[in-house]
Amino acid sequence: MLKDNINDLISFMVVARERSFTRAAAQLGVSQSALSHAMRNLESRLDVRLLTRTTRNVAPTEAGEKLYQRLSPLLQDIDLELAALRDTRDRPAGNIRLTAGEHAMDTVLWPRIKPFMQTYPDINIEVTVDNGLTDIVDERFDAGVRLGEQVARDMIAVRIAPDMCMAVAASPAYLAANGIPETPHDLQQHRCINMRLPTRGGLYAWEFERDGEPLRVRVEGQLILNCLPQRIDAAEAGLGLVYVPEDSVSEAIAAGRLQRVLTDWCVPFPGYYLYYPSRRQHTTAFALLVEALRYSDAN
Repeated sequence: MLKDNINDLISFMVVARERSFTRAAAQLGVSQSALSHAMRNLESRLDVRLLTRTTRNVAPTEAGEKLYQRLSPLLQDIDLELAALRDTRDRPAGNIRLTAGEHAMDTVLWPRIKPFMQTYPDINIEVTVDNGLTDIVDERFDAGVRLGEQVARDMIAVRIAPDMCMAVAASPAYLAANGIPETPHDLQQHRCINMRLPTRGGLYAWEFERDGEPLRVRVEGQLILNCLPQRIDAAEAGLGLVYVPEDSVSEAIAAGRLQRVLTDWCVPFPGYYLYYPSRRQHTTAFALLVEALRYSDAN
């Protein structure tokens, strides 16, 4: 009885988190029918309905949500205790889940994760590349990477990159044909390559600052792309102006494929931070990764 309840409760937690039998079954390595049958058996044994099923989705009932909230910290504590046992071995081991944006992954995380994993072959790392503002607690990530200004105050934040700067650039041919913008307001007369925010669905407003005064400008154009390399390639092809991290276009600018504009409106700001909940106890493996990612002027 206890064994059946524990197995089915773990399955329930995955279903409640994913709100999908399909995704939950894939994560648990079972069939959807077997998972659905297990949930019905659990509800029958407990004599309470835990899940509301429709043709399109599944969601916890009020009782199911209360159970999920009560069990989540308990299961996390069990995971930590098991990880602590693994830490008693000669070599650090464990699993770490991270979420980061595309640019942070390419420029900060990946160059340091590669040597880290070679040094610690028993530490497994999963990185989800997502440009949205992911809720790392709700999605059960150990940590995330964001710009310093985006990190919530109740999180521990560890600086992992220097200050960064954005750049506005276009191909020389585009600027020759359409003129050079002198102020950010001039961008509204130009074709700009936009990016849609994954979190709220709106278009990203380009951010500037001069003499301590911030300015946000909403631009328009015929092209919207979320992939950073494609936005840069579109600018090189003469399809408009692009607003991207400075380091991502430095090579193209040096080679003459792109020309930077509005440089005096693009000022440095805090770069990337690794952030994680202050209340969570972490493993030796996680502590080692934090130190490997930590930024100093000597990096």
